[in-house]
Amino acid sequence: MTGERWKTVRSRWRDHWRLMVGVAALATTLAAAWQRFDAKLGGGWLEAAERSAYDSAVTRFTQRADTSSQVVLVTIDQQSLDEIRGNAQYVLNFGSWPYSRNLWARVVEQLEAEGARAVVFDAVMDERGSDESMDLAFAQVLRNTDLPFFLGVSTHADARPLPPVDFQAEPPPPPQAPVEADAPTPGEETFPEEAFLEEAGSETFLDAPTAPLLPAVTPEQFARALAFPVRTEGRPLPWLEYEDPSRKRQPSHPVRPIPVLVGAVAGFGLVDPEADSDGFMRRTRFAYSDGHNGFATLPVRVAASLLGASAVELSGRTLRLGSRTYAVDADGSAGIDFGGQMHARFESVQLFKVLDAWVHRSKGQPTELPSGVFRDKVVVIGGNAVGLNDVKATAFSSHEPGVVKQAAVLDTLLGDGRFITQAPLAVSLALVFGVAFASVVLLMTTRWTPLEIAWPLGLYFGMGWVTGPFLGLTNTYVLTALPALAGVVASVSAVAFNHLAANKETEFIRQAFSRFMEPKLVEQMIAQRELPRLDGENVEITAFFSDIRGFSTFSERFKDDPRNLVRILNTYLTRVSAALLKEGGCLDKYIGDAVVCLFGAPMRQADHAVRACRGALAAKAAVDQLREEFRAQGLPDMFTRIGLNSAVNFVGNFGSEQLFSYTAIGDGMNLAARLEGANKAYGTVIMIGARTYALAREHIEVRELDRVRVAGKTEAVTVYELLALKGGVDARTRETVTRYHAALALYREARFAEAAAVLEARRAEDPDDGPTHALLARCQRYARTPPPDFDGVANLDK
Repeated sequence: MTGERWKTVRSRWRDHWRLMVGVAALATTLAAAWQRFDAKLGGGWLEAAERSAYDSAVTRFTQRADTSSQVVLVTIDQQSLDEIRGNAQYVLNFGSWPYSRNLWARVVEQLEAEGARAVVFDAVMDERGSDESMDLAFAQVLRNTDLPFFLGVSTHADARPLPPVDFQAEPPPPPQAPVEADAPTPGEETFPEEAFLEEAGSETFLDAPTAPLLPAVTPEQFARALAFPVRTEGRPLPWLEYEDPSRKRQPSHPVRPIPVLVGAVAGFGLVDPEADSDGFMRRTRFAYSDGHNGFATLPVRVAASLLGASAVELSGRTLRLGSRTYAVDADGSAGIDFGGQMHARFESVQLFKVLDAWVHRSKGQPTELPSGVFRDKVVVIGGNAVGLNDVKATAFSSHEPGVVKQAAVLDTLLGDGRFITQAPLAVSLALVFGVAFASVVLLMTTRWTPLEIAWPLGLYFGMGWVTGPFLGLTNTYVLTALPALAGVVASVSAVAFNHLAANKETEFIRQAFSRFMEPKLVEQMIAQRELPRLDGENVEITAFFSDIRGFSTFSERFKDDPRNLVRILNTYLTRVSAALLKEGGCLDKYIGDAVVCLFGAPMRQADHAVRACRGALAAKAAVDQLREEFRAQGLPDMFTRIGLNSAVNFVGNFGSEQLFSYTAIGDGMNLAARLEGANKAYGTVIMIGARTYALAREHIEVRELDRVRVAGKTEAVTVYELLALKGGVDARTRETVTRYHAALALYREARFAEAAAVLEARRAEDPDDGPTHALLARCQRYARTPPPDFDGVANLDK
C-alpha cells in the first residue's frame, strides 16, 4: 500500500471508527439473535449451515493416519453371511441370520483364546431364541469365561418401567447359575440347555441333559443389571424419550434383555443411535435417565468396568470415570472423534474368519488370524452388511456401519480421551465480533469494489479454514457459520455505507468539476469510477497555458469602455475554453486573459499529450476565426500564444478553508508557463516541451526550435513548435522547416555564417516565418561577435 493510500485508510478509520464498532456490534447481535431464533424453531438454515461447517472441519482436520491401538472390530459383513450360509455344518449348528446364540458362544471362546481384553456386542438380545437351550448355553459360556462380555440395550415406549435402584443399599442376590429340576417353580422362567458342538465338522450333537432351572429374575435385578450409578452436579441427565407423530416428546424405557443373560453379562449399555435431526451421527451423551435411574451408554459402561469406575460423574464440562477425566460440553455431551472412515480408523476381522479359527483350534490346527490382532484389545462386534439395516451417516461417509460410533467413543474413552467439544459461547461470540469488526473495517477503509464482492464470498466459503486448524490442534470446535453470517451482515452494511459515501463524493465531484470540465466528461469520469483523489496525488499530465499577446495595449483601447472589454474578453475565453473542453481538458483557472488547462487529470487520459496538442490547435483556430470577426467589427486584432508541457505534477484541491480549487503544482506547470512566454522570442504561436513531443510525435507535425535554458534552471530542454496534426503541413511550410533544421544543425556547430546563409536563402520565400527571423538574427550577431563558451543553448530571461 502506497503512502498516500495508507493516509486515506487512516483518515477513514479516524472519521468512522465509532460507526465501525457499532456496525460490528449490531451484526454480532443480529447473528446471535438469529441463532437463538433458529434453535427455538428446532433447527433451520443456520443450524444446517453450522452442521455442514462442522462436518467439513472434522473431515479436513481430524482424520488420523494410524489405526486404533485399543479397539478392533469383528464385522458381520456380507461375505461372512455368505460364507456361513454356504457352510452346511455352520448352517446345521447356527442356523441362518439371526444366528442361534451358540454361535456367539464360539466367538467368545475364540476371542478369549486370542487374548482379547473384552468383548462388546453392538446389538441387543431381548428376544428368546427358538431353542431356548441355546440361550442358556450361551449364558453358561459367559459365566465360565474370564473374558468380560458387554451387551447393548435399546429403549422403547412400550417397555415396562424399571423400579428405582438404590446403589447405596445392599444389592439383591444376582440370579444363580442354572440347577437341574424336575419342574419349574410356579412364576419362574426356565431355559433348556443346548448341546454344544462336540467336534467341528461332525454332524452329531451331544444329547440335551435334563432341563435346568434358573431362578426368576425380578424387576429389581433387571434394574440393578441395566442401570448404572451416575452422579451429576447441578445438571439433570437427558431423559429417555422419543418424538411421537404429533412431534411431542414421550418417555421411553430400556427393553429388558432375555433373563438368562442377567448375571452372565459383565454389563449392559444403551445403543440408541443418538443421530441429529438430519440423520448424521456427530455427538454422544454418556448417560440418560428414565426419571428414576441412570443408564450409561454401551461404550461408557465398558470403559467404566475396564477402568474400575464405580460411577459416571458429570460435573461442569468434565466427565470422570474412575481416575480418568474427559473434557465435555456444558450440557454433558461431546462430539465423536471418528478420526476417519471405519476401515481406516479400526482394524477389522470378518466374523466367518473367527469361526473358522475356532474350528481349526478345536482340531489342533493353527488359525489363519493375523498374529496378535485381538491381544489386549477390546473387540467390538457389529454388522456392516447392507442387509442388516445398520447403516448410519457420519461426517466421513453417508454409509457407515452403526458400530463405528460405539468403537470411536470407546476408543476415545480408553485412549487419548479427547472428544470434540464446543468452545464456550463467549469465545465463539468473540470470534463473531472479531470477524464482523474486521469485515467492516476492511471494507469501509479500502472501499475497493472487487474486495466488496470477494470478502463476503471468502467468509462464506473460507471461514472453515480459520476454525478448522484450531479444531485439528485442540479438538475444540468454534462456531463457524455464525461468524461467517455476522461477517456477511457487517460486509453488507459496510458496502451500503460505502455506496452512500460514494454517492456523496460523486455529487461533490459533479458539482466541483462541472464548472470547468465538459459535463459529459464529468459523467464519464463518474461512471468509470475514475474519481480524482481530492487529497492530492502525483500524476503525469499535460499543462496548457495561453495568453493574449500585448493584452495591456489591447485593453488600453477600451479604458473608457470597460464593459465592452469584459464582453470581448469573455467571448475570447469562451471560444478557447470550448475548444479545450471538447478535447477532454479540465479548466484550471483564468488569470485575467490567461487560460490554464489540464489534460490527464482529474480523469486519467493515456493520450493526454495528444489531446492537449489537438486542443491547442483547436484553440488557435478558434482565435483565428475570432480575429476575423473582430476585424469585421472594427475591433483591434487579437493574437494568442500557447505553451504545452507534459510532466508529473502534484494535482489535488489547494486553497484555504474559505476557498479552494482543483489545480496542479510542480516544475512541469512552471515550464509550461515559461514556454508560453518563450513564443515571443521565436515568433511562434504554440510551443511544446520535449516530453509532450515524445508522447504525441506519432500524431503531430512539429519544428524543433532550439535548446533553451529557462530562468532559474540550469538544465537545458529541447523545445518544439507545434505546427499541425499529422499530415496537416503544406509543402511550403515543410520546405521552410527543412531549411530551418539544416540551419539549426550548422548553428549548433558554431558555423554561424553558413547557418545565416541557409536561412537568408529561405527568408524571401517565407518572409513571415518567425523562427527563421529569430535564428537568422542570432546567427548574424554571433558571426560578428562569437559568444564565449558556446554550447548551442539559448538562455531565456523570462
